[in-house]
Amino acid sequence: MSERPDRLTVAFQGNPGSYGEIAALNALGEGRDVETRGYPTFHEVARAVEAGEADFGVLPVENSLMGAIHQSIDLLSETDLHVTGEVIVRVSHCLMALPGVALEDIRRVASQQPALDQCTVLIRKHGWQPVAAHDTAGSAKNLAQSGERDLAAIASSRAAELYGLNILQREIEDEPFNFTRFMILSRAEPAPSDAPHKTSLVFAVRHTPGFLVETLNELRGLNLSRIESRPRRDRAWSYLMYVDIEGDARDPRVAQALAGVLRKASYAKIIGSYPAAQGTVG
Repeated sequence: MSERPDRLTVAFQGNPGSYGEIAALNALGEGRDVETRGYPTFHEVARAVEAGEADFGVLPVENSLMGAIHQSIDLLSETDLHVTGEVIVRVSHCLMALPGVALEDIRRVASQQPALDQCTVLIRKHGWQPVAAHDTAGSAKNLAQSGERDLAAIASSRAAELYGLNILQREIEDEPFNFTRFMILSRAEPAPSDAPHKTSLVFAVRHTPGFLVETLNELRGLNLSRIESRPRRDRAWSYLMYVDIEGDARDPRVAQALAGVLRKASYAKIIGSYPAAQGTVG
């Protein structure tokens, strides 16, 4: 837990300056005194919250260009933590290098693989060799420490500021419509509020013809903002369905639909019913 009682700690995956840290800084809204704490993996973020090392945690669950982040989604179905909200971060990649390094000096560019994939136009234009790193901010940190003058990094502008790097180009991603959605995790359920809500659940059904359709029909009349199947990790050729519903689980219509799913499913878990993000950050 945080040392100061008025300061809340938010865990994230990666190094300071990552998009996860940007989500963590904005997870509790404006005006909150937040201490962010980075962890190497998504599992360690969840463990930190479970153990009380952090008050909250943020996990990325989907990117508008790359799709679902399955490792996080699988983790949400396994943990007993509650989803208390979401943060949508605008992913705006910057090309950065050591001070004094010019664009023509660069031969290699390092970043997390998804970031490299999102900036292929610039990388191919210059013929740079891509170098995969563990995370975006980590590539900036490693560049600052290594002093390599033929190497650039792709990360956030915050990472450049934190590690003393010079931004050569901003907004270098191939597509400007680049956002990552993070879920906020807590040991406690979110307090009731009148804000627009989302409800997320995961379920599995038995292999009977038409039974999946029957189960999904329990949600008819509701707006499903996401539906996706994932292989179960404990049973071959069996699948979990992940569904996001626009609405609060306390609403009678939503509650009735959820009850219908719970009756039909062989396994079901409500991951959370939480205030929906009302804008983007970053």
